[in-house]
Amino acid sequence: MKTYPIVLSVAGSDSSGGAGIQADLKTFSALGTFGTTAITTITAQNTLGVKAIQSVNSDVFQLQLEAVMSDFSVAAVKVGMLHSTEIVEILVSALKKYKPPYVVVDPVMVATSGDSLIMESTIESMKTLLFPIATVITPNLKEASLLLHSNIESLDDMKKASRELLKFGSQSALVKGGHLKAEKSTDVLSFQQQTEVQCFEADWIESNNLHGTGCTLSSAIAAYLALGLSISEAVGLAKKYVHNAILHGKDVHIGQGHGPLNHAFDPQKLKVIIS
Repeated sequence: MKTYPIVLSVAGSDSSGGAGIQADLKTFSALGTFGTTAITTITAQNTLGVKAIQSVNSDVFQLQLEAVMSDFSVAAVKVGMLHSTEIVEILVSALKKYKPPYVVVDPVMVATSGDSLIMESTIESMKTLLFPIATVITPNLKEASLLLHSNIESLDDMKKASRELLKFGSQSALVKGGHLKAEKSTDVLSFQQQTEVQCFEADWIESNNLHGTGCTLSSAIAAYLALGLSISEAVGLAKKYVHNAILHGKDVHIGQGHGPLNHAFDPQKLKVIIS
């Protein structure tokens, strides 16, 4: 019987279509997987900013998880914005019950402005309950700094941080360096029981269309894991996918502010063959 690799996105809804659930579904489809969702929050936003945020009722959230995971054989789960400790607990319970092979956690904690998006208690519950069952966590520099209570301002800091993040129990930790001012955009990956770190580089692309970059990277990692690749392979190919999505979207004008990536560029340009 033919089927698609199933990926579940647990995240917020972005009405502008550039990030969150919407970006995840576009990425899943572009990479040849079937996307399902469990929405945590509903936002009213566009390319200029967020107008409103409404949390989804916890009972409805739990029913979404049960509906998807009881019917589909979920190969990978991508986790984005979680707005409360209760939501974290409900998610962790479902993950332990259904045991999907891969869990990619993008700890959405800090807005572009630098403001925290979730309470400290929720961050603590993520660290103690969710991270230990994660395949990989993918914080950006601001989020990694918040998790470790330290400033990360260089590639050496990123390497150290990626190792320190493993103390929370995930199998691996990817620190995203897109906010560093450098000619290359470098992400650093560390694994439990390994002292060496892996660096993934891409040329810096000047673009006003970067909305949803982090969501897209984590969902691409989840998709590639669902397709049977190793963590290192998944991260490397996800990095290439995001690079190409930025490249092919940099000259497109959508909205009056910060636009999205081009999720629908031809992934065959990556010359990837999945057997």
